[in-house]
Amino acid sequence: MRNLSRILIIALVAIGATAAVQAQDTAELMKQSHLAYYYAGDDGKSEVIMRMVDKKGKERTKEFIMLRLDTEEGGDQKYYTYFKKPSDISRLTFMVHKSATGNDKRWIYVPSVDLVKPISADDKNSSFVGSDFSYEDVSGRHWTEDNHTLVGDSTMDGKDVYVIESVPKKAYKGFARRISYIDKSNMLPLKEEYFSKKDKLVKIMRAEKIENVDGIITITSRSMENVKKSRKTTVEFSQINYNVGVTDDIFTERYLKTPPRQYVK
Repeated sequence: MRNLSRILIIALVAIGATAAVQAQDTAELMKQSHLAYYYAGDDGKSEVIMRMVDKKGKERTKEFIMLRLDTEEGGDQKYYTYFKKPSDISRLTFMVHKSATGNDKRWIYVPSVDLVKPISADDKNSSFVGSDFSYEDVSGRHWTEDNHTLVGDSTMDGKDVYVIESVPKKAYKGFARRISYIDKSNMLPLKEEYFSKKDKLVKIMRAEKIENVDGIITITSRSMENVKKSRKTTVEFSQINYNVGVTDDIFTERYLKTPPRQYVK
């Protein structure tokens, strides 16, 4: 009987150790995906066209320029977004100081009232300028904020993918769980499905187009479908450049009000 108990204990320890290794390995996969998706190069610049289509098929378009600077690979980042069109949001700017270990800091400058407004951590899941992307979708959610489980392997559009479930470690309004389909060849997410606390599918992100930009495999078009509201937003990136020498001083309140002309023309 003692031998049987000992065998059971050893088996349970082995199972626990295996589960811990699997969790660690899956977290590493999510890290690789996050680095490929959000940390390409040391910095980046791109022009963006955002198309929002409502359930009646009506389309609205917005154009902006986005700058990014990585303070540390896989660590803190800074984002700067300058809107060009339409005229009612022209010169509106949005800035993020992304923290790998704490809450991100976000600000938006509204030129019509000459006001710089901080965006609180509680608002990070709010709609980004009326689109189906949230503020957090723009700069990404750090992989360390969730627990990850490898659900299995599959194929998507003829590509081999990892299927990974992510569940927030702490109470979170954005989603209760997320399923990511990650291309094994380049670690980019081809699709992400977001579920509510009632386990209802609420939105779907899709990589609509992937291209080689300066030797870096890049998602140049992605969409977010709001399943509940039957809406969809697509963002298309062009004039993409990496390692252009974006400087840290640009990500300050001064440039929220007065955009850096060397990048915003």
